Amino acid sequence: MSILIFLIVLYLGNSYTMTKLFEKAGIPAQKAWIPGVAAMEWCKMVGRKPSYALWLLFPIVNFFIYAGLCIDMIRSFGKHGFFDSVLAVVFAPLKFFQIGNNPNDKYTGPVLDQEKQYHRDYVEAMEKKDKLALNKLESNNPFRKSTLREWAEAIIFAVFAAAFIRMFIFEAYVIPTPSMEGTLKVGDFLFVSKPSYGLRLPMTVIQFPLIHNRFSTSKGLLGRESYLESPSLPYTRLPGWEQVERNKPVVFNFPAGDSVIITPDRNWDVYQWRREPRNNGKKAEVITRPLDKKDHYIKRCVAVPGDSLFIRGAQLYINGQPAMNPTHMQYMYHVSSKTTPLDYKKIDSWGVSVGELMGDQRPKTEAYFSLDAQQVEKMRALSSDIQVERYKPYNSEKPNPTYVYPNNAKVSGGWTVDDYGPIYIPKAGATVALDERSIVFYGRLIKDYEHNDFKITNGKYVINGQEATTYTFKQDYYWMMGDNRHNSEDSRIWGYVPADHIVGKPILVWFSTKNGSIANGINWDRLFLFPGSM
Repeated sequence: MSILIFLIVLYLGNSYTMTKLFEKAGIPAQKAWIPGVAAMEWCKMVGRKPSYALWLLFPIVNFFIYAGLCIDMIRSFGKHGFFDSVLAVVFAPLKFFQIGNNPNDKYTGPVLDQEKQYHRDYVEAMEKKDKLALNKLESNNPFRKSTLREWAEAIIFAVFAAAFIRMFIFEAYVIPTPSMEGTLKVGDFLFVSKPSYGLRLPMTVIQFPLIHNRFSTSKGLLGRESYLESPSLPYTRLPGWEQVERNKPVVFNFPAGDSVIITPDRNWDVYQWRREPRNNGKKAEVITRPLDKKDHYIKRCVAVPGDSLFIRGAQLYINGQPAMNPTHMQYMYHVSSKTTPLDYKKIDSWGVSVGELMGDQRPKTEAYFSLDAQQVEKMRALSSDIQVERYKPYNSEKPNPTYVYPNNAKVSGGWTVDDYGPIYIPKAGATVALDERSIVFYGRLIKDYEHNDFKITNGKYVINGQEATTYTFKQDYYWMMGDNRHNSEDSRIWGYVPADHIVGKPILVWFSTKNGSIANGINWDRLFLFPGSM
């Protein structure tokens, strides 16, 4: 709604301030208020064909068309300065108002026609070798720009175009962790389509272009956030051409990342930090982040709104049926041999992430690897004395009652990442009863994700000042898991992914470095892979 109001204000401001510009150009002022007609007259004023105004109807493209028309409009009144152009792009009505109310500012004619005529005259003088005419043209050139300005405009346009594409069309991501091995590897560079699931319009207004949320993880001058939390716009999503599907990789904002603690090793959400015993007594700075500035994660959507799931013996079940496992789903294995040193180069050639092991030249007869089913068989075939045993993940032997979601000893005390649930995935419009057990799952959703005033008073559930025994969800939720099932912090650890946190669909691996470093080489066989088909 706020964006709509802004566009209405911008349109009315343009219409009002252009009335004076139209009058100065000999055009009836009332035409500035007529949709379509005003745009066509505007195009004619700067030297464009009236049909050029149709480009204003095309989403995304119309931003660039509008900016160009604003600049050409003020140039048609003799305003060729750099900062004049900047103001015209940032907020055209203000610049139009200044020109319209300044009696000294005259309409000089369509600027694009003037430029064409200037270049024709210049070429003609060059052909005739008329030095006098050339000198006169050069000395009176209203379109001349300094080298510094040429560079400044080129850089500004490049940054603006890149930021615009990143914000509205697609964004490039790099896989930093092995949670999606072996589907997506550390060092894979992805293009992610933002409009596929419906373009989420920007919410954070003031931000440094091309940087998501932080300049640097260091503690120096750049160790700070790259945006201001206010002013901000409300959540708005345009229609997409497809829905988030079960078993497809998805990019989303980390739901629990609204309050984070940044350390040299990793980022913690405050809930994880408080539950981790080794952090007891440690002081840390808590950084709050708006929805669209939370960290980006990529996982596989394994359950959609309305599904129920549970995990038994590491097998995922959806609505009571075994789920389709990804082709290259991995578990952690302990590989050992009594006599045969492990051949890291051969293991690396299978697509196994060996990381720092490649740099260790000492012969070793045991190690831990994340392997898919085919890699397990290859590992066993290396030697008759090699043992390959599935590793029991953290929290299996002595389950931490608060390790997995909903991080409550009474509910999830016996759950692990391999034996989990059952749990229901909320759907917009679905109503659930509120009780001591359900509130453990849905309390954060009601309060933080759906922005209600939620309290528990004398054992009663109070939502927006009214006592409630049921709750109807306002939006859909999803369940995300990494394909590297023993090395992924996902919904099993921090819970649901709300629909408003969905960012986009990964569509292409356009580059890939081995083990996340160009020094280790390039994964040529991974270039131009399509994650959606993996």
